[in-house]
Amino acid sequence: MLQNDGFRALDRQTCLRLLAGVPVGRVVYTKQALPAVLPVNFCLDADSSVLLRTSAGSDLVRAIDGAVVAFEADEFDAETRSGWSVVVTGRAALLTDTDGHELLDRPDSWMPVRDDVLVRIDSEVVTGRELTGA
Repeated sequence: MLQNDGFRALDRQTCLRLLAGVPVGRVVYTKQALPAVLPVNFCLDADSSVLLRTSAGSDLVRAIDGAVVAFEADEFDAETRSGWSVVVTGRAALLTDTDGHELLDRPDSWMPVRDDVLVRIDSEVVTGRELTGA
């Protein structure tokens, strides 16, 4: 059922299915006490956490290790005025082993990363909305 604003709330499973179908999202975190947003390649692991790869010495790693962050991905079609947006909120942590590296070694990655580390964002809260055309 559509709400008055034209959006329909999505359940957790639908949100996760939609996330699994796109390669790029945005991690939302705090940098110098201000909100910051960074587009990243990502994938979902077996327990539906978000995995992303970045450089070990990056500002992103220093800002999010152990912090609660948000992660957003979406897909919109301007012509049909339809699409969806999903937000995952949870604690971010650096992974110290190599589990998940093969998931992120994909040809659609934006750029090669040296001295990379994996960041895992637990999917503690998953919300989404769908717009089905005007």
